Amino acid sequence: MNKGLKLATSTWDDKEIEAAKRILDSGNLTMGVEVSEFESEFAAKVGSQYAVMFNSGSSANLAMVFALKYFSQHSVKVESEIIVPAVSWSTTYFPVSQAGFTLRFVDIDKYSLNLQLEQVQKSINRSTGAIFAVNLLGNPALLESLRQLADSNNILLIEDNCESLGAQIDGKHTGTFGLAGSFSFYFSHHLCTMEGGMVVTNSTEFREILISLRAHGWTRGLPKENHLHRLSSNPWEDLYRFVLPGFNLRPIEIAGAIGRVQLEKWDSIIEARRANAMKFMNLFGDSDWYRIQRENSRSSWFGFAFVLQNRLKGQRELLINFLESRGFETRPIVAGNFLRNPVMKHLKHIAEGSFQNANEIHTDGFFIGNHHYDISENLDELHDLFVNFVEKLPR
Repeated sequence: MNKGLKLATSTWDDKEIEAAKRILDSGNLTMGVEVSEFESEFAAKVGSQYAVMFNSGSSANLAMVFALKYFSQHSVKVESEIIVPAVSWSTTYFPVSQAGFTLRFVDIDKYSLNLQLEQVQKSINRSTGAIFAVNLLGNPALLESLRQLADSNNILLIEDNCESLGAQIDGKHTGTFGLAGSFSFYFSHHLCTMEGGMVVTNSTEFREILISLRAHGWTRGLPKENHLHRLSSNPWEDLYRFVLPGFNLRPIEIAGAIGRVQLEKWDSIIEARRANAMKFMNLFGDSDWYRIQRENSRSSWFGFAFVLQNRLKGQRELLINFLESRGFETRPIVAGNFLRNPVMKHLKHIAEGSFQNANEIHTDGFFIGNHHYDISENLDELHDLFVNFVEKLPR
């Protein structure tokens, strides 16, 4: 009987259900104490001064990018370009366009699948406002080098860390190398709060901007002395004081309560994923048929990526159909080369060069899921299926 492997499975048990029921029974359903406590505990866990929770990782990106416009210490002007990798999820790119910035695409490194450092360096010009690094599938980008590059050019570095909670470089968590970093708690991600996201930052002003943008652009939730608008001595007047063109991106209290339970499982989830990765690399790490993602420092292994080559190049559709028929769920490597999506006609962008590596990902790449429990037998079966598939190919 085939075991197969799902793309994602639940990390919940009775504790998450009990936390949700406790909030439902309390009647305090909107954002409150549990969200605030989760923010504090999350910030402490990643080693950041502040964390601001949102209703999704996509919303976290939206607020983080828009906050760049209002950050007085180093605001990014609307006519600025934001450097992004050609391979990522849609809501890396959409907030940049929605905020009025120009997307400047660069190719990815063919091994790490993250921003190609040399291409970033070549793309920086007088119009560059920020580098938006993405840590893809749990793997840290070259964040120390990107931070140095940003600092030396007086531009900002932000991180889309939605797929890479728990990843580290020399003990420092990804998501904390730049001005701010985003996280996602969607079902398929390392921690799950149903829906939910977070932005971490060490900047008091940036945190205050995020808090305002999260809830309608008002001042409620800000301290009396803040960087946006000094509160009056009349709290009633400050209830509906609007200072920024904000959104409604607030999480619900249940998500905060569940997040606090999930935090207790953080270490065990990451270690189990890394143990699975050791097995994966031992089985699949040396082949002429495909490349796998090359780990930079300490990945948290969101999933396991393959880029087909040589005898398997051009065989992706046949292979994934074969794997799916045996119970192995597969997906594109995030969204492949995002420049090849029809939506690009709606986005102001610059894309120079061939994007050879992103295109290779687009046509010959796919990934399978990783999990918080031992999947050694599943990986053994997968390896056998690869061998079986290649043996049946015409020579």
